[in-house]
Amino acid sequence: MDKDHFPIFLVTTPGLETALCSEAHELGFSDPKPVMGGVEISGGWSEVWRANLELRGAGRVLVRIDSFRASHLAQLDKRSRAVAWGHVLRNDVPVRVEASCRKSKIYHSGAAAERVEKAIAQELGAPIQSDAAVRVLVRIDNDLCTISIDTSGEGLHRRGHKLEVNKAPMRETTAALLLRECGYSGNEPVLDPMCGSGTFVIEAAEWALGLKPGRARGFAFEHLARFNPDAWMAMKAQSGSSTSPFLFCGSDRDAGAIRMSLANADRAGVSSVTRFAQTPINELEPPKGPVGLVIVNPPYGLRIGDRKKLYPLYGALGTVMRTRFSGWRLGLVTADPALARATGLIFEKTGSSIDNNGVRIALYKTGILQ
Repeated sequence: MDKDHFPIFLVTTPGLETALCSEAHELGFSDPKPVMGGVEISGGWSEVWRANLELRGAGRVLVRIDSFRASHLAQLDKRSRAVAWGHVLRNDVPVRVEASCRKSKIYHSGAAAERVEKAIAQELGAPIQSDAAVRVLVRIDNDLCTISIDTSGEGLHRRGHKLEVNKAPMRETTAALLLRECGYSGNEPVLDPMCGSGTFVIEAAEWALGLKPGRARGFAFEHLARFNPDAWMAMKAQSGSSTSPFLFCGSDRDAGAIRMSLANADRAGVSSVTRFAQTPINELEPPKGPVGLVIVNPPYGLRIGDRKKLYPLYGALGTVMRTRFSGWRLGLVTADPALARATGLIFEKTGSSIDNNGVRIALYKTGILQ
């Protein structure tokens, strides 16, 4: 592993790899390439820190530290001992190892993890703990072993301010990429008429204000060998604006959702540009000011018997959009094409199916509503 330049893998929601690639390119990361499950970039530790701090759509940032062929456990043991662990890990910081095996002669993931743990403990001297903050990932695929370090720790959707969530929350990382897929870039108002705990609204407001998504949390890379606290603090100190010419609005028929959204927006520091109100769909009106984007993630009715109850809701949404939101455009997230059709709206061709916590969803986008 080159200490100053190495492969970096940005994990993302399957189906949104191209959107994350676009974000990485926009933020100046070198030569991003979308692949299944994420985006490949390369760089040094400052790029790793910046990716964790700034990328809204990445779920994790992994550093690829080595790869080699291994067709039996003795070979894995020998080659694991040759890895330059000291370039990345500290001998006084506990680590844990997680392994996965696919289509390989080494098929027992637990045994593979044990061999790598033993190599780290004996060659570097680092303690092995099952609950360690630093995670070493071993993937053996077709006898090719790839070793990575998870530099994020907790998933990057955990921004540090969304303490209250509803029953089926959308991850902030997914919400950010869906906003991007709708053409949002921080320069227009956003409205979510079924806002739940406020994810779309807060994410859009942070983006518009230039607030870095990782500004309020810690990361696993702070426990690695090459971490520089002073350089990291200087990077974090480059903050965004506190004002926006637009408001970001959410509504919901549930009073509890509005309470959660207000509390989450306050913790995120975007209360000055967000507004939340308890409003049923059929009473929804566009906010005063310029037109923008309506984005909504309604219930999908995945439980038996629920779907039929949702047709009137989707129908009411479509009617309100057609009759009151001229000049706006809509992004609708659902797992059921029939429910999307129930709105009566004309949608552009849908993109890739998206894996939202095990549920296959799609984004339905309109053009400018007439």
